[in-house]
Amino acid sequence: MKRIFPFVILLSGFILTSQGQTLSTDLQSMSKDAEVILVGKVIHQKAGWNENQTRIYTWVTIEIDEFIKGNNGSTSMVVKHPGGEIGEVGELYTHAPTFSKDEEVLLFLEKSKTADVYNVFQGENGKIQLMTDKRTGEKITADRKSYNSVKRQIEKFIRED
Repeated sequence: MKRIFPFVILLSGFILTSQGQTLSTDLQSMSKDAEVILVGKVIHQKAGWNENQTRIYTWVTIEIDEFIKGNNGSTSMVVKHPGGEIGEVGELYTHAPTFSKDEEVLLFLEKSKTADVYNVFQGENGKIQLMTDKRTGEKITADRKSYNSVKRQIEKFIRED
């Protein structure tokens, strides 16, 4: 039983993470309700404990390439999410996005209620990984949609609001 349980957790986490990388009908509501929408690159991450040392959070610094909504003139922004690793201790939340250094992302963000940072809006759904199609050189999402067409959709939803 102990061997099956970790497999189920990993499989469950994989399925949830995969769903977070697909574009769904939530794009309209996320576009309207997120305070900030931006494209950028992960340049730094740092995990730390909360005040009571009962939870781990990770602060991710994003170098901003482009604001789609909520441009505040910044060249970088800090995004906070639950989970991370400190020494031998790690916390993982399947609903929370994860980031890797130099990853390009399209983020839907909301201002944190407790600190001067932003949270990813709607958890993992508010993070869309971007990459370059090696064949065409075009920027695409993880589910192979053109970034430019996704951006046009987002802008249309914002205008309709």
